[in-house]
Amino acid sequence: SSQTFAQKALARAAGLASVQIGQVVDAQPDVILSHDNTAAIRRIWQEFGQARVLRPERLAITLDHAVPAPTTKHAQNHAEIREFVREQGIAHFFEVGRGICHQVLSEEAVVLPGQLILGADSHTTHYGWMGAFGAGIGRSEVAALWATGQLWLRVPETMRIELDGELPPWVTAKDFALRVIGDLGADGGLYAMIEFGGSGIEALPLEARMILPNMMAEFGAKSAFIAPNAAVVEYVAARLGRRRSRAEAAQRGERRPQDAPAQMVDEARAEIEALLLDSDDGAPYAAVHRYAARDIEPTVACPHTVDNVRLLSEVSDVRVQQAFLGTCTNGRLSDLAVAAQIVQGRRTASGTRFLVIPASAEVLQDALRLGYIQTLVEAGAVIGVPGCGPCMGNHMGIPAPGETTISSANRNFRGRMGTPDSDVYLASPAVVAASAIMGRIADPRELE
Repeated sequence: SSQTFAQKALARAAGLASVQIGQVVDAQPDVILSHDNTAAIRRIWQEFGQARVLRPERLAITLDHAVPAPTTKHAQNHAEIREFVREQGIAHFFEVGRGICHQVLSEEAVVLPGQLILGADSHTTHYGWMGAFGAGIGRSEVAALWATGQLWLRVPETMRIELDGELPPWVTAKDFALRVIGDLGADGGLYAMIEFGGSGIEALPLEARMILPNMMAEFGAKSAFIAPNAAVVEYVAARLGRRRSRAEAAQRGERRPQDAPAQMVDEARAEIEALLLDSDDGAPYAAVHRYAARDIEPTVACPHTVDNVRLLSEVSDVRVQQAFLGTCTNGRLSDLAVAAQIVQGRRTASGTRFLVIPASAEVLQDALRLGYIQTLVEAGAVIGVPGCGPCMGNHMGIPAPGETTISSANRNFRGRMGTPDSDVYLASPAVVAASAIMGRIADPRELE
């Protein structure tokens, strides 16, 4: 019988021929992700009395939530994590400044299409952009995975969301994600696999694909998925080849080589193609929602919930003291490019701060080379260290009481950015950049 991607991915992870929707399986993730919360997880894991984690090669740890450390306590936390990484021999460790876990693990091809990644971060749904099954779990679950390598998971129902046609100019995947969450509610996808398809999804550029699975964490989803196209396979193959080539060079005592030899990329591509999974025709969907791309408009999530959405045109009189471009949702090169295009030759409005934090060191390097950083700084933007920044309210860029921030992030709960008495609006990078220039929530088309 026809099966969903979720059934196939969890059957593979559980070593079973097939599974039913609703079945509880013992799944073995290919990758177990943690970040600055690794020290807290370690304390839970130590209660099991083990000297070694079971599969150190499956752990991936990124320092990204408060980097560089803003307090002695944060620095101590980072020091404990480095000690753990050393003693356990964890190869997939990414230091302060390398960037946000989801961006970095994608760039490094630590997880591959068709694989299972479980992480102590709610936005682990992100990896659906490449056709992997990603799910956020709690700290104690991660500790249990370090100890046993497996975790119970219930095979989720699948909701399919289709987008037909191409999005209009200045309308982005972010606007579409906010529209879906606004229409169906913040718990509209509770414990479901959200699968995206249709000609409008196929038409999205590669980086835009990352936004949709990422935002589905705000929809209550267990996971999210987009069937990989040739561009996705090519991206992951090049990254996997490069990582392996650098590892070989390091073993020979050489510095980082340039891109991987073609043969290595070919081998990586063959490996990835063998892992690809997709839902069958006639797969059992719990629901199907269809959208026409031409009907999607620039959309903003208003305080204090992600599903409190309005059209951009309805909130264009709201003053903003801070505009924030970054996070695992929207801190990529294409996001910085559109912001630079909008602010070119202009200045940030008086009384408004524009904070730009690239999602990774690689994004920062590319943006430097292409002149985007220079353009943004000339316009009055402040550039932060690649990482999560003020997204979760404990690092650099926290708003004052009574202030309003427009952000490209995924969450706007009261106090999310560290100050309960402040408002956070969510929008696309283009709207964030235009708002920085206008000093109020603004449509980039106003500046044309």
